[in-house]
Amino acid sequence: MERTYIMLKPDSVKRRLVGRIISRIEDKGLNITAMKMFKLDEKILKEHYSHIADQPFFPEIVKFMTSGPVIGMIVEGPSAVQQMRNIIGATRCLDADAGSIRGDFAFTNGENLIHGSDTVENAEIEIKRFFGKI
Repeated sequence: MERTYIMLKPDSVKRRLVGRIISRIEDKGLNITAMKMFKLDEKILKEHYSHIADQPFFPEIVKFMTSGPVIGMIVEGPSAVQQMRNIIGATRCLDADAGSIRGDFAFTNGENLIHGSDTVENAEIEIKRFFGKI
């Protein structure tokens, strides 16, 4: 059984979309095996977004991602990483298909509601980063 890391970003929480997003995950037949709400800090964001931490727009990401709580989840199921990437939709909200989370709910590319691991290997790294050993 494959697992992936999913994070509902502050805009999901603020806009009260958490239940609707969780329903989409469960409706697909995937299992949420761990979930917690927490606040992020700049240190963990620099680690999580290390591939863009040196970019001029990174302070805006930090400001957004620390603006409220997030919800981290471990989601399991067959091909969980790809299944969740399909449910989430393209990173750029205007490119996201209708029926995907971003296609239906996201307004901007910067505040795009949800993060999902892009590979099984990154999922395990992100699960360890946000949940420790599970």
